[in-house]
Amino acid sequence: MHWHENPKYRFAPRADLCDDPAVQRNIGRLVDYGWSFDLPVFTPQMEGAARLADACPKVTFVPQHAGMMEDADTENRAYWWDGMTRLAARPNVFTKLSGLGTFLHRNDERHIASVVAYTVAPFGADRCLFGSNFPIESLWTRYSTLVTAYENAVKTLPPSNATAILAGTARRKYRL
Repeated sequence: MHWHENPKYRFAPRADLCDDPAVQRNIGRLVDYGWSFDLPVFTPQMEGAARLADACPKVTFVPQHAGMMEDADTENRAYWWDGMTRLAARPNVFTKLSGLGTFLHRNDERHIASVVAYTVAPFGADRCLFGSNFPIESLWTRYSTLVTAYENAVKTLPPSNATAILAGTARRKYRL
């Protein structure tokens, strides 16, 4: 699924894999094993990802890195927000709050707090889960510093929501 116009970010052969009937059929089989599907899509692929979630309603989808917003300028952020809101409308789509420094190449607490707040709004804390994207993020931060940034990002939320994001949702969805 991981397709981008920039070849540096492209790991898939084409952008429309979410709409491929064979892909949909095979992903739909994950439910037979009780598995979820971590969904690596960029903003332009979110509309197709929503159709994939609709085609496989019993499979839980978890977009990686909160939808991989690779450009945080105002126009792109609005486009990303629209896509995330579309995905959040599907009850079988959760999201992973991970890798938020991947495209910035730094641990930016303000960026993390902003993405967490924007993402929790449509998904709710019970469909958001923390992930670190380590060891990739070790290129620009320590694990403890990264975890602190996420802990600070959820401090304004009710304690039960913070607990869900930092541990509870992952335990429930991944049966940990």
